[in-house]
Amino acid sequence: MAKQEKILWGVFAGILVFLYLLSSTDLIIKEKKTEIYPVSIVIGDTTDDYYVNFRKGVEQAADDYNVDISFITLFEKEDADSQMELVKREIEDGALAVILEPVDPVECMSHMDTAALGSPVIVAGELLPVDSVKAAVSIDHYEAGKKMGEAIAAEHEPELPVYIFTDNLGHSYNGEVFEGLKSVLEEKGFAMAVYERKSPDTFRKVIEETVYPGSGTAVVACLDASSTSEAADIIGGSPVYGRYIAGLYGTGTTPSLLGQMDKGVIRGMIVSNEFDEGYLCVEKAVEAIRRGSAREQITLETYYIEKTDLRENKFEKILYPID
Repeated sequence: MAKQEKILWGVFAGILVFLYLLSSTDLIIKEKKTEIYPVSIVIGDTTDDYYVNFRKGVEQAADDYNVDISFITLFEKEDADSQMELVKREIEDGALAVILEPVDPVECMSHMDTAALGSPVIVAGELLPVDSVKAAVSIDHYEAGKKMGEAIAAEHEPELPVYIFTDNLGHSYNGEVFEGLKSVLEEKGFAMAVYERKSPDTFRKVIEETVYPGSGTAVVACLDASSTSEAADIIGGSPVYGRYIAGLYGTGTTPSLLGQMDKGVIRGMIVSNEFDEGYLCVEKAVEAIRRGSAREQITLETYYIEKTDLRENKFEKILYPID
């Protein structure tokens, strides 16, 4: 091989090595870096047991929008002060947005009015008139209560009393569900009694009393998933109670609740697309981070379902979203 040709091959090899080194150090071919958005979700409970479908929606949106999700539960129930402390802590620790399910919307709003939050807040509930709240995703809780009341009134005579169970009437939006339920039952002439959970056996004692001589039958209506689950476990645990509880109505979409409905323990439930709720909360959080989106309230539809609806295509997509 001629000397000149050897030199040319050497130069060519050197160029190849040089280009390889440049590309491997991102000086020529720069890899596009994927931006990750840290978002924290502070729910209004001490457990996420009742957030199965909501969490599936959150996880799907997190994959679609490159979001690093932190799911935060409360240390104690009904504690708006500690919930807002968690919100502040998450922002201080680097959360670019927080999704908040307020245990007490009024108290949380008061905290946000006086706090300088450095990141946008998306509310899983009603839009709060606070600058830091950029969007809200919720159902019409009053309308949900009305739908439950209409179902009870259509299936039972007003001579039957309605026992209303709830973890706490002031918790989150339980009060709005109650007002909707009450508006229908009062109009139809039903007598009502409200029972808030004061001890672990509050609901059990009420149900047990129905079997006493002279007590008669009753309808049980639950305002939240937790009380629905407990009432279903009590009634489903003894065939005796089923003879005195004319119907159990509640709310929620957890697999255990749907299973109790399939067994016939729960007569009817108010449900919504919790998968979409979780997805939209994350989507709105990303929009607020990227471009400070305009304030927006998204209201999702609620549905009253019974056992026969569990296999309907329309409701299967809502109740059993694909993992």
